Amino acid sequence: MCANRPHAPSRGLGGAGGGRFLETADTGPYGAAVNRVFVALILSAVVVGLARDALPAEIVGAVPEGGVMKAITTRVLDGAADAARLALGLVGVLALWTGIMRVAEKAGLVALIARALRPVLVRLFPEVPPEHPAMGAIVMNMSANLLGLGNAATPLGLQAMKHLQDLNPHKKTATNAMVLFLALNTTHLTLIPARTIALRLENGSTSATSIVLPTIIATACGMFVAIVLAKLLEKRFPVTPDDVPAPTTADAIGGAM
Repeated sequence: MCANRPHAPSRGLGGAGGGRFLETADTGPYGAAVNRVFVALILSAVVVGLARDALPAEIVGAVPEGGVMKAITTRVLDGAADAARLALGLVGVLALWTGIMRVAEKAGLVALIARALRPVLVRLFPEVPPEHPAMGAIVMNMSANLLGLGNAATPLGLQAMKHLQDLNPHKKTATNAMVLFLALNTTHLTLIPARTIALRLENGSTSATSIVLPTIIATACGMFVAIVLAKLLEKRFPVTPDDVPAPTTADAIGGAM
C-alpha cells in the first residue's frame, strides 16, 4: 500500500540535508535561523559558565556561591516557573474578553463594522477591486483587529495577503496595497486592549482598565501616521518590479537612435 508513496527528503544530521537539520516544514529557513541564534546563546552561556567555574578566582573574579553553572540552572528554573504562573494568571482574563468578543462576533457586530469600513477601505486600496475576495478579507481582518479578536484576525490577515499576492503582477515585489495593509495591521486602532489589561491585573494593578482611552488615542495616532506615510512614500518611491531588468547603456543608445 505504501510502496509508491513519495517520501520527504531527510533533514537529519546526515546526508545532503545535514547542514539544514534545524529547518523543517513548519519553521522554514527564517525559523531555522532564529533557532540557531537561540542554540548559540544557550551554548555560549554554558561554555562561559563552565569556564568561570574551572578557572581560578584571580582570573575570572568572584563567582556566585555554588558556582556559575548552579546559578544559571537556578535562574532558568525560576524563569520557567514565573512564565508558567504568568500564563495561568492570564488565562482567566483572556478567556473572559475572548468570550465577550466571540459573542459580539456572533451577534453581528463584526459584520456591522465591516459594512461601515468598506467605503473607507475602497478609497484606501483603489487598486483592489471592491468585489474581489481580497477586499472582503481586508475588511474582516480590520474589523477583527478593531475588536481585539487576535486569534480571528491572524488567519484573515494571511488570507488577505494571499489574495493581494494573487492580484500582484510582479510576484517578487510587494504592491502598494500589500505595504499599506501590513502597515495598518502593525498600527491598527484597538478599542479593547484585553492582553494589556490582563497583564496589568496579573501584576497587581488597581486600575487596569485605565489604559483603554490612552490606548485608543495612541493606536489611532499610529494608524493615521501609517496611512499618511504609506500614501506619501508610494508616490515618492514608485514600485520597481524585481523581475524587470534595469536599462543598460546599449538600450538607451538604441532607444535614442
